[in-house]
Amino acid sequence: MSDYMGTDYFAIGDLFSEEELGIQKMTHNFVQREFMPIIHEHHQNETFPADVIPKLAKLGLLGANLSEEYGCAGINSVAYGLVMQELERGDSGLRSFVSVQGALVMYPIWRFGSEDQKKKWLPRLASGEAVGCFGLTEPDYGSNPAGMITKFRREGDHYILNGTKMWITNGTLADVALVWARGENDIIKGFLIEKKTPGFTSRKMTGKLSLRASDTGELLFDDCRVRENDVLPEVEGLKSPLSCLTQARYGLAWGAIGSAMACYETALEYAKERVQFDKPIGAFQLTQKKLVDMLTEITKGQLLVYQLGRIKDKGKLRPQQVSMAKMNNVAMARDVARSAREILGANGIMEEYDVMRHLMNMETVSTYEGTHEIHTLAIGSDVTGFDAFR
Repeated sequence: MSDYMGTDYFAIGDLFSEEELGIQKMTHNFVQREFMPIIHEHHQNETFPADVIPKLAKLGLLGANLSEEYGCAGINSVAYGLVMQELERGDSGLRSFVSVQGALVMYPIWRFGSEDQKKKWLPRLASGEAVGCFGLTEPDYGSNPAGMITKFRREGDHYILNGTKMWITNGTLADVALVWARGENDIIKGFLIEKKTPGFTSRKMTGKLSLRASDTGELLFDDCRVRENDVLPEVEGLKSPLSCLTQARYGLAWGAIGSAMACYETALEYAKERVQFDKPIGAFQLTQKKLVDMLTEITKGQLLVYQLGRIKDKGKLRPQQVSMAKMNNVAMARDVARSAREILGANGIMEEYDVMRHLMNMETVSTYEGTHEIHTLAIGSDVTGFDAFR
């Protein structure tokens, strides 16, 4: 965690390898050079900057932590986390695109797909030639994916899907949708559905006040015919899509730190320069307290994901540990963004300072891929042995 404007207060960067720090710096420089000059335009227009996709691919950032055998970079979990941090330092929409492509589409193909499916899709997704999306959430079932009502039935050598998926990142950009549906006897299967498949349509969701620079769509299936060889063969019920979410939440826990860093850095520089009552507002005790609280919480979040990454690379990661990191770091980032907005006063709502954009994004990140409450109960169940979901 390089010392960008003093956010590495405990010299955590000293714990990273040269390769990990090099990947972080590469990603940071890319975001500053290629993404920041265009983010305001796309935020205003509610569009994702698709022109950055081949550039992300060229740097090896799509499915970066997956096997080199299929055209991926094969970096470790900590380096991957630093990538997520630097992408979200730019905008949650950028991190979300990369996270969905890698953790929610490429990872399940790698983990649950056939060799033919891996060879067909992973190199194309890693190169940016193809874009993917992950269809689990439904209009009436978000926090309770077990309630899904998208159904499939067998018909000869095809499966027929009917249903709707909602709040799908990359939904209208995607060339392939990885969709989860329920069959007879509550069997859950995963399907790789190409954009051109008859009976499959997607439409853009508009009017968002958060994650505006992210492509969010609705997926609709009306007697959609899927070939048998487009079904993921190694899926084990709902456990499989939930394991994909664990991968995505891991990156999200790192990403939230990037958002918090961006807000803290902006507030710190502003507090040093903004003069009121004949001195910089950073010289006032209450402003200093806000800055100290922000930096302290960022530092705690950095230590949390650092250890989480090392655990993951040892193969000892537990989903509840990811829940704690996601729960803590996103709440922290939302609080940091709010405090930064307060320090900037009226200027805090102006797009040139980025703080309000991050704050709006964190309102969404707080609830997607598991709400604060859901992750709290997951941890509570783990430590007590009592399931409080019902």
